[in-house]
Amino acid sequence: MKAFVKAVLAATLFTTTTAATAHDMVPAGPQTEPVLLQNGTVYTITNGVLENADVLFDDGKIVAVGTNLEVPAQAQVIDITGKHVYPGLIALDTTLGLVEIGAVRASDDQNEVGAITPEVSGHIAYNPDSEIIPTVRYNGVTHAEVVPQGELIMGRSSLLKTDGWTYEDSAESLNVALHVNWPRAGLNTAWWERRSPAEQRKANAEALQRLKDAFTEARAYYDAKLAGETNGTDLRWEAMSDLFTGTIQLFVHADDKRQIEQAVEFSKEYGFDLVIVGGRDAWRVTELLATEQVPVIYGAMYGLPTRDDEPYDQAYRTPALLAQAGVDFALAYPGYWDVRNLAFGAGNSVAYGLDREAALAAITLKPAQLMGVDAELGSIEVGKNASLIVSDGDILDHREHGVELMFIDGGRVDLNNRHLQLYNKYKQKP
Repeated sequence: MKAFVKAVLAATLFTTTTAATAHDMVPAGPQTEPVLLQNGTVYTITNGVLENADVLFDDGKIVAVGTNLEVPAQAQVIDITGKHVYPGLIALDTTLGLVEIGAVRASDDQNEVGAITPEVSGHIAYNPDSEIIPTVRYNGVTHAEVVPQGELIMGRSSLLKTDGWTYEDSAESLNVALHVNWPRAGLNTAWWERRSPAEQRKANAEALQRLKDAFTEARAYYDAKLAGETNGTDLRWEAMSDLFTGTIQLFVHADDKRQIEQAVEFSKEYGFDLVIVGGRDAWRVTELLATEQVPVIYGAMYGLPTRDDEPYDQAYRTPALLAQAGVDFALAYPGYWDVRNLAFGAGNSVAYGLDREAALAAITLKPAQLMGVDAELGSIEVGKNASLIVSDGDILDHREHGVELMFIDGGRVDLNNRHLQLYNKYKQKP
């Protein structure tokens, strides 16, 4: 009897948990007929803004962009007069699909056990049925980089479409970059820190040495593999081999100025293609970043001042400062819930000095370039994938923003989501 009760409880818990973490929206199928968007304001990103323009796409690809385009036979014509057309937004540095409820351990699969786990791939744990994904889609995000988290060497990220039955369906580009969480370079002076400054410095040095030792071993494994002298396969170093061939990039998560400087010197030693992720202090080392041509994925668009002598708006102004210094950068909103605010963060950067076109590029074309998919995504050009969004107003302005249509590879995406359902429900409550 006890065994039966346990079985029933387990089944009930499984059913309840599964139901709570699976959305109801059916992924879009392949495009079956030509679609013509007529008379909209088209933000091409690469060729300026076109007023009263049309976009024609067929078989998942953009066929023509211009005014008064001829309507193909059997085409679906959508009048978007007064609407705004953008490339789909690309969210970098996210854990979308890896976490459902942070307080429920069974729904949190963003971390692997151990400090050095380069063999981990973000897409393996990706849950395409996450309730959060449709709410992010509703704000214009068609693609997201899914990044495993960790202590030192975190694993490899993948770029996924935000619509699909499985990660295979959603895959845009898998195992794009290896992510490293750079060791602390400074001291923690918070009240809860129990270690002395000497102990902290020792821990920082040990972590940095551990990281360097891992790369030394990975390089030795790669060299031995080339010489045919390996004895078996080590999945950790095998996953890092693509770094030494230049197939993937090194994405270093670093905020402090000293961390960034250390990471740049380290990458020069190995000749890696380095990208700084986070980059809170990037404004303090713009000359170094521009000279070494190190891109930044800036993830602190709404950050608070780090130091007592920093102005209140330092985080808001940093994108403009990076642009002025000639640093290549993209904008990101790290995490999973707040990814939906990506466009608003870019709009806030415009309010603090960033050129509007640069802000749009920083959440479309620049991320596509960093992911190595700019031949397919990031701008509205003939031959690129038809991954587009149509907004009622300015996508960067939360007062006007209203995504009404989304197409991923030409397929029309269902924009329904749990937040919208609850809104429609409770607005009727007396």
